[in-house]
Amino acid sequence: MLTNNDYQITPQQPIPSGFGPQSTAQEALGGRDLSGKTVIVTGGYSGIGLETTRVLAEAGATVIVPARTLEKAKASLDGIPRVELEELDLLDPASIDAFAQRFLDSGRALDILVNNAGIMAAPLVRDARGYESQFATNHLGHFQLTARLWPALKQAGSARVVSVSSAGIRFGGVDFDDPNFERREYEKWSAYGQSKSANALFAVGLDKRGYEYGIRAFSVHPGRILTDLARFMTDDELRAMGAFDEQGRPITATPSGYKTVQQGAATSVWCAANTQLDGKGGVYCLDADIAEVDSAFTLDGVSQVVTGVLPWAIDPDLSERLWQLSEDMTGIKFTS
Repeated sequence: MLTNNDYQITPQQPIPSGFGPQSTAQEALGGRDLSGKTVIVTGGYSGIGLETTRVLAEAGATVIVPARTLEKAKASLDGIPRVELEELDLLDPASIDAFAQRFLDSGRALDILVNNAGIMAAPLVRDARGYESQFATNHLGHFQLTARLWPALKQAGSARVVSVSSAGIRFGGVDFDDPNFERREYEKWSAYGQSKSANALFAVGLDKRGYEYGIRAFSVHPGRILTDLARFMTDDELRAMGAFDEQGRPITATPSGYKTVQQGAATSVWCAANTQLDGKGGVYCLDADIAEVDSAFTLDGVSQVVTGVLPWAIDPDLSERLWQLSEDMTGIKFTS
């Protein structure tokens, strides 16, 4: 029987996997048969979430896709086998609890949870608790969801939880003294970076806590993909990021540095299902491999290209601070 005393941190360095930036989600699956497995993919009806849903479902899994807008999600998911649509609003704690309870009441084990949904560069909006929306949606909502689904993850005996982070971690770590921008001026990219750093730190803490139950956790940088995630950005902002060509058409593939949706979903699928990660966890992944630590990057060099994970997004001590903050802000603790 595994115990937390046996837990060892997986080295934050490439395996290497043999995959790369242009590998697709279908390829990153590694031929795995997921028949009989149950999966939840938040935001699994658009962008890389939709491709994640499609690949996992076509591999035989039953995929549950929670969504705020059911009609929009239903249209996107049409034709994909073994998909169940459910209602969920990550900004509403009551909605999270209701969704999780419906799943627990079904009696099913949860083999894979992909915490994929998120918002980026949103204007300052606060939820009913007064919490800043990017931190509340991207991190706290998924923290609560994972906690509520914990019994089903333990029931699986060998489960994986994937947190979709981003190279946006470069915009900064978690401000533990003022996560909701109550005393500092709101800046949308700082807020986004904070939430994505939290996603990565959550995987570190979750993997440690889940180890004795066979639950392993990973965080993911999908790469640069032009999807609906950019809906809060202006055309000028997107153009400055190189998202449009000279004719104003969206750039969606290499060698521009952007990925297709099929390529963007590869790391999520790799972390969710590929057997190359058996016995591993708590690491930040990109291009369907474990990322290197980019220790040369500094906050003063935001314009630099991030070649790996930044130290503050995988720091075990910061992960523990985030865990305590998350418990305090949500009022929720994981059941033992």
